[in-house]
Amino acid sequence: MLYPLYEAGHLMLAPMRLAAEATKLACENPFNPFAYAPQSRTMAAGCEMFERATRVYAKPAFGLGVPERVVWERPFCRVVAFGEPSAELEAKPKLLIVAPMSGHYATLLRGTVEAFLPSHQVFITDWSDARQVPASAGRFGLDDYIDTCIALFAALGPDLHVAAVCQPSVPVLAAIARMEAEDHPLVPRSAVLMGGPVDTRRSPTAVNLMAEEKGFAWFERHCIHRVPGGYPGAGRAVYPGFLQLAGFMGMNLERHRDAHHAMFDHLVRGDGDSASRHRAFYDEYLAVMDLTAEFYLETIERVFISHDLPRGTLRHRGERVDLGAIRRCHLMAVEGEKDDITGLGQTKAALDLAVNLPEAAKTYHMQPGAGHYGIFNGSRFRQDIAPLVCSFMERSLRPAAPRPAPVVPAPEPHPIILRHGPIMQPPRATPARAIVWPEPLVDRPGTIPQRIAL
Repeated sequence: MLYPLYEAGHLMLAPMRLAAEATKLACENPFNPFAYAPQSRTMAAGCEMFERATRVYAKPAFGLGVPERVVWERPFCRVVAFGEPSAELEAKPKLLIVAPMSGHYATLLRGTVEAFLPSHQVFITDWSDARQVPASAGRFGLDDYIDTCIALFAALGPDLHVAAVCQPSVPVLAAIARMEAEDHPLVPRSAVLMGGPVDTRRSPTAVNLMAEEKGFAWFERHCIHRVPGGYPGAGRAVYPGFLQLAGFMGMNLERHRDAHHAMFDHLVRGDGDSASRHRAFYDEYLAVMDLTAEFYLETIERVFISHDLPRGTLRHRGERVDLGAIRRCHLMAVEGEKDDITGLGQTKAALDLAVNLPEAAKTYHMQPGAGHYGIFNGSRFRQDIAPLVCSFMERSLRPAAPRPAPVVPAPEPHPIILRHGPIMQPPRATPARAIVWPEPLVDRPGTIPQRIAL
């Protein structure tokens, strides 16, 4: 009943929102003599704050000033590409950004996309709001998420780079491991994992501890609701986005309260630039989407409670997911020093679990002073993290260098001892002749050079 009550509350507040908007317009109208009264600006600010606190925020646009096109689409996901097709664009390396399916829209990664546009062909997963997907489209669980990743890697390959932000680190790793185990020819060249909960037993945060403390049954009983009528997905069991948003806001309630107080002060003082920055951030942050119940519950159980991936018990369609199968895809883990959602070491665990990947193909970066949001957006990301990620992806594309021939040292001469006679020393060594080695195999025409991680 929670979802219908939530919708009813918004409908009841609709007349008040309209009245608040009308009052704000009247207080700011230059033809209204009362607009010049000292209290008018305060009243207009209060009306705007009320309207913003009670509205339902729509899905934002990327708004990056470049053309957008859909290049792949299924009921629960579509892939958006940026830029007009051209020879110049196709010459750039391909990067797929796998956005989290955790309540926010893919537009939350607008800054991430923007940072890589000059150097890459950028694609991003645009996950669907579950309440907008008809029940006839079927279920979408963790296995379906992994299937989607495998299909995308194959469709966008070869020589594809992948960047998984937060939650998708686990299904992206699982998809790569399954492709490696089957010797798939279109395994991504590299994968960058940013703040992903690969092993939540390391440096557990409040989010991790809550999952273990409450248990699977609690989440199933309290967090799953049915989409009410009026939506294409009416009747579908979902984890509502407004519940996820309440959890996000509750983790940093004082910070959000102070931000809104500051916003009110900016409006009263007429500081339009500061107010615009506040609007831009919260228009994005407060826009949320629903998740399918099966995906949410399976993620809670298999990632945060039973830790299937680091324990080696995760299965995809009945087949074991073994990160030891990863041998070709380079891996990079990025963590933030002050991340209060994914603790230090949880993402780095992926490098430890990929035991058969050469150490030269693994890269780790911990960003000092960065929180969870700061490792994929903001000034620290643009100045420090993005250049490191670009350099990592570039190294993964370099051709493998031939290994030098091993040098086997000659054995030390030992005296020969006869049973009856004096000790005989070995003869003097003759000058060694230069040995002409054949050309390396990788330089011969028609041969395939072995890929060696740099």
